[in-house]
Amino acid sequence: VQLVESGGGLVQPGGSLRLSCEASGFTFGNYAMSWVRQAPGKGPECVSAINSGGGNTYYADSVKGRFTISRDNTKNTLYLQMNSLKPEDTAVYSCAPGYRVIGPIRTQGTQVTVSS
Repeated sequence: VQLVESGGGLVQPGGSLRLSCEASGFTFGNYAMSWVRQAPGKGPECVSAINSGGGNTYYADSVKGRFTISRDNTKNTLYLQMNSLKPEDTAVYSCAPGYRVIGPIRTQGTQVTVSS
């Protein structure tokens, strides 16, 4: 299993970013997927999840209405569109197989920093 995240960076409050997670080594289209973030000094938080077909999604209250999860099973890629970013969204973002995954980040992840 290999998961490679990209798309993070430094953005001002109110800005947007689109994260991607390229998957390989397993049948991506058969698995639900989650985005998990971990901020400095805090535990991991599942911010969003999507089922294998893309028809069911979950959002944490902290990101509901601002983030949108999607997937392209033809490209083995998971996405997270993040709008109206806030400083409290600053974290390392990681993707993981499973729905509403809770646990430590197990990939390199991509750093998102929201600051003016």
